[in-house]
Amino acid sequence: MKLMTTLLAASAMLALAAGAAQAKQLVFCSEASPAHFDPGPTTGGNDFDASSRTIYNRLVEFEKGGTAIEPGLAESWTTSEDGKEITFKLRPGVKFHTTSYFTPTRDLNADDVIFSFERQWKEDNPWFAYLEGMTWDYFQGMDMPKYIKEIVKVDDLTVKFVLNEPNAPMIANLAMDFASIVSKEYADQLAASGDLAAFSTQPIGTGPFVFSDYQLDTVIRYQAFPDYWAGKQPIDDLIFAITTDPSVRAQRLLAGECDIMPYPAPADIAQLQADPNLTVLEQEGLNIGYMSYNTTEPPFDNVNVRKALSMAVDKAAIIEAVYQGAGQDAKNLIPPTMWSYNNNIPADKYDPEAAKKLLEEAGVTNLTTDLWAMPVSRPYNPNAQRVAELIQADWAAIGVTANIVSYEWTEYRERGKQPDRKGPFQIGWTGDNGDPDNFFATLFSCSAIGVSNYSSWCNQEFEDLIQKAKTTADQAERTALYEKAQEVFKAEEPALTLAHSKVFMPMNKRVIGFKMDPLGIHRFDGVDVAE
Repeated sequence: MKLMTTLLAASAMLALAAGAAQAKQLVFCSEASPAHFDPGPTTGGNDFDASSRTIYNRLVEFEKGGTAIEPGLAESWTTSEDGKEITFKLRPGVKFHTTSYFTPTRDLNADDVIFSFERQWKEDNPWFAYLEGMTWDYFQGMDMPKYIKEIVKVDDLTVKFVLNEPNAPMIANLAMDFASIVSKEYADQLAASGDLAAFSTQPIGTGPFVFSDYQLDTVIRYQAFPDYWAGKQPIDDLIFAITTDPSVRAQRLLAGECDIMPYPAPADIAQLQADPNLTVLEQEGLNIGYMSYNTTEPPFDNVNVRKALSMAVDKAAIIEAVYQGAGQDAKNLIPPTMWSYNNNIPADKYDPEAAKKLLEEAGVTNLTTDLWAMPVSRPYNPNAQRVAELIQADWAAIGVTANIVSYEWTEYRERGKQPDRKGPFQIGWTGDNGDPDNFFATLFSCSAIGVSNYSSWCNQEFEDLIQKAKTTADQAERTALYEKAQEVFKAEEPALTLAHSKVFMPMNKRVIGFKMDPLGIHRFDGVDVAE
């Protein structure tokens, strides 16, 4: 019944979409509903696909399909000799979207840039908490308030970032989704009307596509922005058909109901590869699937208990059953394709008898715990429910009872970061900018507790290493610091590192110009469809 309901909803959506006669249309079967359309406070790849990479731009951008930095809304930038000042020259004549709910009266200027960051930074800014319970997970978790001293308007088209100390990843950080530039004029209009919440549901950006409509949990519609600074896109209508079940996404792609789908189930890949109408792109993912222990919750505050539980998990069996040839054992937090990967770290050892002994020595008997399983397929974990079931069985063999729990994806992440969360928590990460700091600091720094540090782990030795690594541009020095940080991480085991996965992207052969991205970004600028 669930499958039939999903397909009926999809058919209705496609019938509506057919109204755009003669327009070039691309349908993307997205994997989850976005929390909303403001990329600043969101963290999910599905949120970014629906907002930052369609509706918005940043000062600098990642090259399409890579991690090199290119000009974006800033056409150029310079860095002072001491590394503490970065001056951006904005591109003149950049237009904001015109919609039924907003008509801009001016082009992009420095005020928009300053507002875009100060709303995430300054607690006295009226936009700092404009949505109930919101947090600026990236801005806070990446320690941006620590590094940014001030942002200065030099003139309408010049903005200077003044830092407290040099920060090697800063330019790459500013190409990330949270750093999307929003309209201050639109924000002021909403503030005057008293409807601040509309900022997240009726977005305005400078990006390649204009938001048109969102039918909750079903479909998002966009139209090509005719005045886009980089030129109007080949696609006239971009449609996100929200399809949470990966097998249903595959069926819809095979039936021609969508043009591109992300994150196929491993069991479906062979069938998709065999279809003559499809192309299946693949690449090694810049990702990690892991399980965070809440290190403030007894008995998980005991490192030997954490080590025992990790030792009891048969990771090889999980990778074989769940990833089915598309995953590899993760012995470190960062993937082996990333610079500073410490290959001298020994792989995790599966040893249930030793695990039992460690628990006994820790005085832990008859342990019962929750075990959290993500409700959606992600590139780093295609089936968290199945992973949880396998871990549940492994732990039962050493006398530990695990009760599997899950929630809707946005709620799951919000509950997971609460300091009193009970039980180990499955989550993962796809790199945002190609820098190791994006894994170490974003996921396990002290400042990321309550944000994206789901282990609530604050280790001073680890913290000192990763913070020092930010202050030098010397990659050899940074590498040595990150290699040591990986040793500390493994010794303390705040999380069980499960797997790095290969990522597949099936699409109809009529799609032209779509590139897979190592950062897990789905970009539709420059994409076309054959007639």
